[in-house]
Amino acid sequence: MTHDQTQAVLAAADRLVAAFARHDSPAYFAAFAPAATFVFHNLDRPLLSRAEYEAEWALWEERDGFRVLACRSSDRHVQMLGDVAIFTHRVETELEFAGEPTTTKERETIVFEKTAAGEWLAAHEHLSPLR
Repeated sequence: MTHDQTQAVLAAADRLVAAFARHDSPAYFAAFAPAATFVFHNLDRPLLSRAEYEAEWALWEERDGFRVLACRSSDRHVQMLGDVAIFTHRVETELEFAGEPTTTKERETIVFEKTAAGEWLAAHEHLSPLR
């Protein structure tokens, strides 16, 4: 593992988290590969593509008044496996549902893959409640 590779993955994670934190859905979803998969503890099924997640996000916005207000990442770790990187962290998120604020504390694993163009895109995200 090189320092430069780790820094590139951390920068990709920073861009993803920052876009999520400002509820910038175009920038957020651009951080994921089209075939990315998602496992969220608050859903009864996995989402098997970026498009499925985008549709779910839009439903949350419309049906639930969903909005991300802030997001903080801590306890970050990167494990390099060639052109794949496993990024883990704790995430504290301030959200709003139907005008009511709430804060969640979770652990998250994001698997990044290096594209042929040298860009790190998220290929899988797994979110678990922090107990």
